[in-house]
Amino acid sequence: MIRRLRSRPASFYRRLWALTLPIALQNLITFSLGLIDTFMVSQLGNTEMAAVTAAHGPVFLLLSMVFGIQSGLSILASQYWGKRDTVNISRALGVACYLGVSLSLVFALAFFLRPVAIMDLLSNSHEISVLGAPYLRLIGFSYVCNMASSVYVSAQRSAGNSRFGMLLFGSSTILNTILNYILIYGHFGAPALGIQGAALATLLSRMVELAVCVVYALRCRNLPLDIPAFLRPGWEMLRRFVRYASPVVFNELMWGLGNTMLTVILGYMDTSVEILAAYSVTGNLGRLFLVVCFGLGMATGVMVGNTIGEGAGQDEVMDLSQALLDFTTVVGLVLAAVSLALVPILFRPLVFPLFKLYGVSASIATALAVASFAATPIHAYAISAITGVLRAGGDVQFSTMLDIGPQWLFALPLTALTALVLKTGYWPVAIAIQSENLLKVPLCIWRVNSRKWIHDVTVREEP
Repeated sequence: MIRRLRSRPASFYRRLWALTLPIALQNLITFSLGLIDTFMVSQLGNTEMAAVTAAHGPVFLLLSMVFGIQSGLSILASQYWGKRDTVNISRALGVACYLGVSLSLVFALAFFLRPVAIMDLLSNSHEISVLGAPYLRLIGFSYVCNMASSVYVSAQRSAGNSRFGMLLFGSSTILNTILNYILIYGHFGAPALGIQGAALATLLSRMVELAVCVVYALRCRNLPLDIPAFLRPGWEMLRRFVRYASPVVFNELMWGLGNTMLTVILGYMDTSVEILAAYSVTGNLGRLFLVVCFGLGMATGVMVGNTIGEGAGQDEVMDLSQALLDFTTVVGLVLAAVSLALVPILFRPLVFPLFKLYGVSASIATALAVASFAATPIHAYAISAITGVLRAGGDVQFSTMLDIGPQWLFALPLTALTALVLKTGYWPVAIAIQSENLLKVPLCIWRVNSRKWIHDVTVREEP
């Protein structure tokens, strides 16, 4: 591993960090301010925070669909950019917008019309469902706007412009936090809307985000938007997009449904309020330490996809992919050591009390945090292997099985067994939640080494 990393030229690391750092900084801003949002809601009480956490179960499905459409577009756009084919990038972007906005609008309408019924499926507390319903009614529409802006950011990122997404989402998240402060608590003459104010703040910031994205798209010269191709992408591009993107969308929806099922399992535990509140806080903390890994995964997909699109041979693609995966693993090990050291020094004595996590809630949060941080290296490898290397090579069916199989066939049953049947306590539950990556990593290593994942998805196959 070390020898392979030392053999890479300096230009490799310059390009890798040029792609990774803006994405990581974007995610850092988003997750940091998301943690601040969680802090704002937590001041209303543990029950209110549990209600928002439960509402995020179905919302996570919608978010997963956004990421699925975005990732599906990236497979095509990164390889087309390797050929500098901007017209077909506009066609792929058009298909992604049509499909993504339509599907997210269906979800948003369902959340708006039946919020309490949907919330009742996720918890054994009707009080939490009624409390979280006003949040769920509004939040779905924010993701209709976010879907359109996210797919455009994905196209820009595939063309090497990851800075735009950092500035766009970073600015909208800052705006979201300011609006949260105003609308949740009723500052500057605004009404104190509580949980509903958090949803309204998100919706308004996403609308501004989309407006900025549209203006930028019409003025961009690096990746000019071909409006006729965007509005009429054609059946051939639709077929190609469905072929390579639909497994990714299915992957993300099933993975999101798996996380929703995890919320359901935790919501039916005897200590559901305490564990949902702790899970909300530690989930945001865990994502803070994974921002670099997510950035490396996206940068890996762009670099591998561009290299395949340029017509490189299998040996060159494999050498690049192995170096990227090795580097991600090293970064994951460093992040795990730092985050675990901070649990007794910072999180347990200072951070958890800020979110009103005391006693049992603080102990549960400690267990969840330690299990999550310890799994960072294998989680980081799985992110780059599945969402970066395999998807960039067009190996979408196998990467889908790799991503959702261990979750549904192993981690969720094990979590349900420990939490609801054996009632073993929160430490075994915390370990069970992280267990899926123990299966993913060996399977990822085997598939990457097989070289069967390398495909040029821009080439039209003859019947």
